[in-house]
Amino acid sequence: MLPSRHLRAAARQRSHRPPAAGEACSGKIDADVIRRNKAITAHMRGGRVGEAESIFDAMPCRSTSTYNAMLAGYASNRRLPVALSLFRSIPRPDTFSYNTLLHALATSSSLADARSLFDEMPVKDSVSYNVMISSHANNGLVSLARKYFDLAPEKDAVSWNGMLAAYVRNGRIQEARELFNSRTEWDAISWNALMAGYVHLGRMAEALELFNRMPQRDAVSWNIMVSGYARGGDMVEARRLFDMAPVRDVFTWTAVVSGYAQNGMLEDARVVFDAMPERNAVSWNAMVAAYVQRGMMEKAKELFDMMPCRDVASWNTMLTGYAQAGMLDEARAVFDMMPQKDAVSWAAMLAAYAQGGFSEETLQLFIKMGRCGEWVNRSAFACLLSTCADIAALECGMQLHGRLIKAGYGLGRFVGNALLAMYFKCGNMEDARNAFEEMDERDAVSWNTVIAGYARHGFGKEALEVFDMMRTTSTKPDHITLVGVLAACSHSGLVEKGISYFYSMHRDFGVTAKPEHYTCMIDLLGRAGRLDEAQGLMKDMPFEPDATMWGALLGASRIHRNPELGRIAAEKIFELEPKNAGMYVLLSNIYASSGKWRDVGKMRVMMEERGVKKVPGFSWMEVQNKVHTFSVGDCVHPEKEKIYVFLKDLDMRMKKAGYVSATEMVLHDVEDEEKENMLKYHSEKLAVAYGILNIPLGRPIRVIKNLRVCGDCHNAFKYISAIEGRLIILRDSNRFHHFRDGSCSCGDYW
Repeated sequence: MLPSRHLRAAARQRSHRPPAAGEACSGKIDADVIRRNKAITAHMRGGRVGEAESIFDAMPCRSTSTYNAMLAGYASNRRLPVALSLFRSIPRPDTFSYNTLLHALATSSSLADARSLFDEMPVKDSVSYNVMISSHANNGLVSLARKYFDLAPEKDAVSWNGMLAAYVRNGRIQEARELFNSRTEWDAISWNALMAGYVHLGRMAEALELFNRMPQRDAVSWNIMVSGYARGGDMVEARRLFDMAPVRDVFTWTAVVSGYAQNGMLEDARVVFDAMPERNAVSWNAMVAAYVQRGMMEKAKELFDMMPCRDVASWNTMLTGYAQAGMLDEARAVFDMMPQKDAVSWAAMLAAYAQGGFSEETLQLFIKMGRCGEWVNRSAFACLLSTCADIAALECGMQLHGRLIKAGYGLGRFVGNALLAMYFKCGNMEDARNAFEEMDERDAVSWNTVIAGYARHGFGKEALEVFDMMRTTSTKPDHITLVGVLAACSHSGLVEKGISYFYSMHRDFGVTAKPEHYTCMIDLLGRAGRLDEAQGLMKDMPFEPDATMWGALLGASRIHRNPELGRIAAEKIFELEPKNAGMYVLLSNIYASSGKWRDVGKMRVMMEERGVKKVPGFSWMEVQNKVHTFSVGDCVHPEKEKIYVFLKDLDMRMKKAGYVSATEMVLHDVEDEEKENMLKYHSEKLAVAYGILNIPLGRPIRVIKNLRVCGDCHNAFKYISAIEGRLIILRDSNRFHHFRDGSCSCGDYW
């Protein structure tokens, strides 16, 4: 049976139980029923649903074709809940009835429901199987598409072409070629599809081989080759084929315009565009896109205003152009003016806000999208999951996960990888691993996300276990994988393992050490106190150390209280990044912990002279779908008094348990009592206190801080986790810390 959520939705819609007068036809169907069936179909195609319903309700006798006409009409007019209700009232549904609803469910992203209906069908034909093949392929679920292809007892041309297209669209060209070679009865559509697959991957030699073998070429064949050479930058060959083509249509001309544009030959593109015997919306869009790609938004706008025929792609091009240029106000203006929006429009606007760091606007737009009944495509889901990850909005991310499952996207790599990153960045290790295990298809991004995720959380052993699992698969570790592996060793104190991986990665995996690998090694050796080895590695590198490497050495100097080495590293950083406020503060911390207050003062003066401003620290957390933000000594939060009273009591209990404030962390030469007060109300402490007061026992307290957590707060959270019996997960600018039962996952190795 179909899930009850659709039946509940249907119950809120118009009921379609046939009235007593409307009995099912028995025997031969008369001409009046046929005439009314045709009228229903005509009204539904014209979007006149009410008129179709009036005819249906007045019919004294209805055939199965009558119900099918209504069912198809509701589906085409995007009234799925009503279609579901009607379907359940059909006295004798036939295969066409089932296929109509199956197609409606599949195209509305209700793949899980489509699978349930498919399993329920008493009789399935080639159309049923083709719907399942194409719908799963369109959503990136190629393995499931192949499953239904193999199950089909009879395969027609649509089945074969659908499976071939599934492989091609998802970049699985080798499997596409194997399928193509398994039979000989292919039409021009199939030849073109495989040829386009090779072109998309830039494999023009194989595309040309197919082109030359084709028994019969059509205009599409020539267009594919022209556009392929154009996209690859070979405009000489593209133009040669263009001139040879026996038939040129508007798409052939447009391919050349796009080719010139994509290769930076804007004047040539405009000459061809102006010479076109006819233009359609695609031609205009190609020329507008040419200006957009060069960032020439004024020219793009000028041409856009001249367009005699705009489609949704025209508007999307302008919207994307403004978004990429960082002109969010203009992008939103275009979005609001669009006469019609599609999934790409919404995804583009969501991405514009997300990439601009406007997380709240991103989520608000998503809410509006839901109210408008818009379909959320894979790009939008990935964008929204990324936004939830950035602000650690776990509850919102989990709700999106639920919608992903209902939409049937949960198994795909594209959205699956975004889901993995969201869970790891929100500190939910268990659900991250579960999502990884549930993925049917994994690529290098999937493995790298898990390895890096465990590394950032300080779970080095788990990261290396996943790395060992990866090595048993066909996915080859790349340079990003090895960065994650070395980071895992660094964050977990696995020094010898890290050294071994670093010096063997070229031999074992063909990965040549890049600056980021050296940075991990400098960090690894520095944290372990092997400062001389870290400096030696920097001297022996095949390139000059960058600010990140010197930053790793400066951090090691803080851990091991080596102010002289810290000063040397900081001076190098100041040369490379004179406005990096974090490094000034870090060196000041080193001086303060050594009691060198004069040097602390010098750093403060230097920052003022150079116009460097310290980034204010703030922390935030999500409670009941609302994000709460805190700053040091916060006096604006509505529950501030309650928080301060709780912290005062908690401070007393911590001191009884042995906690001592790390007053050397304070960058002011004042009395210890005043230093203690300065430390007591850091933003992360306020956030944790609020979490204890408002998050039920048994649930983790998740906090994000925009800067690195200070040593005193790190020490305090160990005591708090033991006293309150709570798991505290803190994400700072560098890594994650899991505080439980008086200890931290980093093992104080941070």
